[in-house]
Amino acid sequence: MLKLYIGNKNYSSWSMRPWVLMRQAGIAFDEITVRFDSFSADSSFKQALAQVTPVGKVPVLVDDGRVVWDTLAIAEYLAEKFPEKSLWPRDVADRAHARSVCAEMHSGFAALRGACPMNIEAHLPEVGALAWRDKPAVRADVQRIVAMWTSLLADHGTGGFLFGPFSVADAYFAPVCMRLKTYALPVPAAVTEYIARVSALPGVRAWIDGALAEHDFRDFEEPYRLKP
Repeated sequence: MLKLYIGNKNYSSWSMRPWVLMRQAGIAFDEITVRFDSFSADSSFKQALAQVTPVGKVPVLVDDGRVVWDTLAIAEYLAEKFPEKSLWPRDVADRAHARSVCAEMHSGFAALRGACPMNIEAHLPEVGALAWRDKPAVRADVQRIVAMWTSLLADHGTGGFLFGPFSVADAYFAPVCMRLKTYALPVPAAVTEYIARVSALPGVRAWIDGALAEHDFRDFEEPYRLKP
């Protein structure tokens, strides 16, 4: 049985990606949650992961002794192990495009990630409004996402997702959907509708339900809520 090590569902955007991908695709796995306590070298989180992966981060996929870390590596491993699931688009050009936008997410959008950390249980429009007003880089990140999604949905709109049917790309951008909702960042109607479709997917809904059930406030994940 595959094992997937994840962090807190409310906060861990990287964990969300492979978890949603596997759940939505119907790939069975055992979930192992490594609760965030801190990210210092002597934290329980780091010590627990040290037994599994040399990088000390989640997510981590373990399959019969094989250890795969990093979300893109996990997605590629799953696509090879379960070709019948068609996790990437079937068309070669679409597949290359999907890999490109996932890689862009993987290495980019630092301003959005930094100003608007994932927090599914929260509703923080006031934090989002300040970020939108004061941080041009956040506005640029959201504008790039809007342009990307609008173009992809126009080209592959019959399936309702970025490349038609649900794929790795939708799982990869699911945490972005959560951020846009939490911080009420301004996006056009087509993007709002896409966010609603992603949020309604059974795999995404199950992750959201799990996040809402945690009730595990981590102050270092929510500095905007701390009083001076």
